[in-house]
Amino acid sequence: MKYREGNKRVVLAGHISLDITPVFKNSGGQKLLELFRPGKLLRVGKAQICTGGAVSNTGLGLHALGAEVLLMAKVGEDDFGWMLKEKIKQSGCESCIPAVPGESTSYTVVVAPRGLDRFFLHDPGCNDTFCCGDVDFEKVAGAAHFHFGYPTLMRRFYQNGGEELAELFRRVKELGLTTSLDLAAVDPDSEAAGCDWKHILASVLPYVDFFVPSIEELGYLLDRKIYDKWQEKAGTDDITSVLSLREDVAVLADQALKLGTRAVLLKCGAAGMYLKTAPKQAFADTLPLREEWGGISYFQNSFVPDRILSATGAGDTSIAAFIKAMLDGLGPVECIEFAAATGASCVTAYDAVSGLLPFDALKKKIQSGWKQQEIINP
Repeated sequence: MKYREGNKRVVLAGHISLDITPVFKNSGGQKLLELFRPGKLLRVGKAQICTGGAVSNTGLGLHALGAEVLLMAKVGEDDFGWMLKEKIKQSGCESCIPAVPGESTSYTVVVAPRGLDRFFLHDPGCNDTFCCGDVDFEKVAGAAHFHFGYPTLMRRFYQNGGEELAELFRRVKELGLTTSLDLAAVDPDSEAAGCDWKHILASVLPYVDFFVPSIEELGYLLDRKIYDKWQEKAGTDDITSVLSLREDVAVLADQALKLGTRAVLLKCGAAGMYLKTAPKQAFADTLPLREEWGGISYFQNSFVPDRILSATGAGDTSIAAFIKAMLDGLGPVECIEFAAATGASCVTAYDAVSGLLPFDALKKKIQSGWKQQEIINP
């Protein structure tokens, strides 16, 4: 283990895109099909244009929280790529993001009406060609933690049984870093949906310290039957409204632990977050983590936001807070508490980082009795 005391540098690699988010002016009381009725003119406000994807959302979230960060991704040599690189430059965050001639920059239209869960129109662009060869391992070697986001939207990392993804994490672990892996929702009609994700995850999770997907993403990839059951039961409501902590969330976390990861942090939307970890002996050789991380089973209810403008980036920035707190040496319960609090702060703005608060401000809000939402069933 090559961990160096005091090193808190984080490398973020993987998926990046330009997010275009129209501002909806609907009342918030409509059902999805009422709002998007065919042939209807739906008036919206000025579009918010910002960086998106795991590299940007989690990386700029970490940067806003005071972490030392390096972003690794790639864009096309086009207008969207120029805009994305310029916005990252303006943030002051260090990056290694080349503009590749002949390739197109990924973009996402974020459809986030008031009162409804958001959905996305997405072009993966050159995220599909990003591979291990685009990762600067010499720069990775100087960091303490490596986070990779959204292999479900990156062709090279789910083709051939996920060989590229497993190779990436194997090489990073050989450098002595702690690691984390995040996923994104899969289009049922896409090439990625036809992959054997249980096999892919089994090949990479032994090299992953923190596996941080959403409950919906993991359910879809590991147990399609149970996921379809959730969908049927929820109807047009959020899936988390019908989940049981004991029978659904904990069971799915156990499946991920059996595939080899040390810790599973499941994002459960408006309900909160669930952390489950391997036994204490699994953390014996993993600095800066200690045995206190072993054998954890803890659900953190979400905090009630001051207002809700957009949920874009809420999951990614909650992971940023979790990583920052972990590298600061905080215990697992404090880490997940700050993660949930950051998610609640994120939704108060249209972009992923403008609503974020420093940990000391979050701690004051929590200690003053910040109301929590008890949504998940026992």
